[in-house]
Amino acid sequence: MKAYDMSHVTPVLHMVCGKVASGKSTLCAELARAPSVLVITMDHWTSKLYRDELKTIDDLVRLLPRLRAAMGPHLVELLRAGFSVVLDWPANTVKSRAWMRGVFEAAGASHKLHLLNVPDEICLQRLSARNTGGTHEYRVSQAEFEQLSRYFEPPTPAEGFDIVVHSWSLA
Repeated sequence: MKAYDMSHVTPVLHMVCGKVASGKSTLCAELARAPSVLVITMDHWTSKLYRDELKTIDDLVRLLPRLRAAMGPHLVELLRAGFSVVLDWPANTVKSRAWMRGVFEAAGASHKLHLLNVPDEICLQRLSARNTGGTHEYRVSQAEFEQLSRYFEPPTPAEGFDIVVHSWSLA
């Protein structure tokens, strides 16, 4: 087996910020096409680890710190090993972004925060199609979309992230 020298590669933690069905997972899949890039998907882990516990948004808020505590050191080690990581994990609050900052800073890695600027109407159309298709780990109702959207805090320049904006319009 051939060993790869990744010492010349500066690893990047890619983070995504966008409302439900804004295209975060689609963007993550595109970013992961580059060599030495891994995707870590929150919905995959929560659906496997918390299948019986995760029924409501309040459950997610309660369980997320456990997942962060388990995954944080693993993410740091992947970045230190020279892999770039696409975190398919919503960076939708100041608190979640602070945790992610701790990961890339602990690893000495670079970062990109991808902001998906998508109108609610498009998100709701995509959500309806996703729910009908039944291929996603979770069904999200319109009421849950609205509840989750109330938590959404777009990043500000004061947070100091390298932000890449991806915009869609109704036109």
